[in-house]
Amino acid sequence: MTQPLPAPALSLLQSAQAAADAIQMRRLLEQALAQAPGHPILCNAMGMSLLAVDPAAAASWFERAIEGDADAPPLWMNLATARRDQGDPLGERDALQQVLTRDQRHVMANVRMAEWHDRAGEESQAQFRWHGVATVLQSLPERSAGLDQLLAHALDRVTARARILGEQLDAALAPQWSEVSPARRRRFDRCVDAMLGRRAIYTNACHGVHFPFLPADEFFDPTHFPWFAELEAATPVVRAELEALLRRPDSGFAPYVTIEAGTPENKWTALDQSEAWSARYLWRYGVRDPDMAVACPHTMAMLEALPMAHIPGKGPTAFFSVLKPGTRLPAHTGVSNVRAIVHLPLIVPPNCGFRVGGETRDWVEGHAFAFDDTIEHEAWNDSAALRAVLIFDTWNPHLTLEEQAMLQSLFAALGRIEGGQGLGAVAE
Repeated sequence: MTQPLPAPALSLLQSAQAAADAIQMRRLLEQALAQAPGHPILCNAMGMSLLAVDPAAAASWFERAIEGDADAPPLWMNLATARRDQGDPLGERDALQQVLTRDQRHVMANVRMAEWHDRAGEESQAQFRWHGVATVLQSLPERSAGLDQLLAHALDRVTARARILGEQLDAALAPQWSEVSPARRRRFDRCVDAMLGRRAIYTNACHGVHFPFLPADEFFDPTHFPWFAELEAATPVVRAELEALLRRPDSGFAPYVTIEAGTPENKWTALDQSEAWSARYLWRYGVRDPDMAVACPHTMAMLEALPMAHIPGKGPTAFFSVLKPGTRLPAHTGVSNVRAIVHLPLIVPPNCGFRVGGETRDWVEGHAFAFDDTIEHEAWNDSAALRAVLIFDTWNPHLTLEEQAMLQSLFAALGRIEGGQGLGAVAE
């Protein structure tokens, strides 16, 4: 740790900092050094006074300052600048490494090292450092405008390099793997995408029951649901029943989001009691709606023939979900990964979309898909028309039949003991 300057030397330093020109500044610093020979603060000040005109001499003064305080990153950073300006790239790199040896999260040392690797043509090392810069800056609770610009630059560099490397890897791997179907390559491709920073990998965030060790997959492989063909074939009649229901003044559609009074403002507040997102349930918490069995008999019969997730007091849930024009649902996660959420798109105008984790899909009328709603997802209708989807829950396909039965027993027991809470409503 640097010792405080003696009072006479401190007074001379302050006078030097206020000097009218560099010559007078250095004269006062020489007098201060006579009072406190080799003091790091004075040596650093002398180096700074020479940096623009004589970087070699400045480097010598920074080295003397470091002899007195080798653990001060600013002194090493100044030495790195002097060595760069005097055309000594290896000396600059060594000085920067001294900073990083003491603090791997030093932002400017990482920036300077990334720039050094850029100049040296060492692309992979530069990518590593720019990624480090971005990681450090993103972790800061607050950033200045200058740091925001630096973060944007770092991210641009990371993205650009990842794109180039990705194109090279794609070309290199194509001869070996191009004949493999996209479905069979899906997990491998996502691995490569994550490695290159082309996309993030999302994990489960269950707000209720979390069943451990199930794969955290965004969209389930449709081969897990051989009954999708039967479901999709029913699209015309299901849509016709929905359209007839929508024409009725007593359709029973109600806002999907209803927030209990006193709840703090949150991301759902704007949709509270709003018909921008409305639902009409066919099944809710495992209870079949007899009115909907009359209004939509074919839809109800079709659902009852499918392997929905029957959980005492909790499921299945099935409903028509309607998004009005211009409605966007915020990113959110569901309550339990024991189920898969199935969408059967019925009315889909252009400019509608759905994202689960790192994958975005368009709804296609009559084409079903299933996803894990405990992975962050969001939906939007940016069109000028209504969008409608039939949504219901089925078992997570990675659960065994025995595990499904165990879960049914669990919730039946909880219901008997205390009306146990676990699974909540299905959401988009």
